[in-house]
Amino acid sequence: MTNTSAPSAAASLGLLVLRVVVGAIFIAHGAQKIFVFTLPGTIESFTAMGVPLPAIAATVVAFVEFGGGILLVLGFFTRLVGILLAINMVVALVLVHLPAGLWVGNGGYEFVAVLGAAALALALIGAGRLSLDRALLRGRVPAWLT
Repeated sequence: MTNTSAPSAAASLGLLVLRVVVGAIFIAHGAQKIFVFTLPGTIESFTAMGVPLPAIAATVVAFVEFGGGILLVLGFFTRLVGILLAINMVVALVLVHLPAGLWVGNGGYEFVAVLGAAALALALIGAGRLSLDRALLRGRVPAWLT
């Protein structure tokens, strides 16, 4: 599939399901960092995990997850958001989860790997027909953004 061809109706429905589920999970994780743990608590957690520049990293991660999740659900700037979320998950995998092995129950990377792969897939494929990208941006911005 190229950037100029529209996905089939079935493929677009599949992309909608993927976007909504993955986006909702990212919204929940970002909201948790902002509203439950609070940004100061998230910064403290990032510091304890050894994340470089924890004040900046925690703030960026929280808002990329929260805002990016919302944009994924809407299918708005899907490719760009998918890239940002995939990078976020790769960094989380390498800095935090990789040493614990595969299994999420042990703090491992299985969950962040799946979220990262899903975000990357959306970045590569795009949002599909059932999206704000298609409705509002098609032909108005470079294809790599939508």
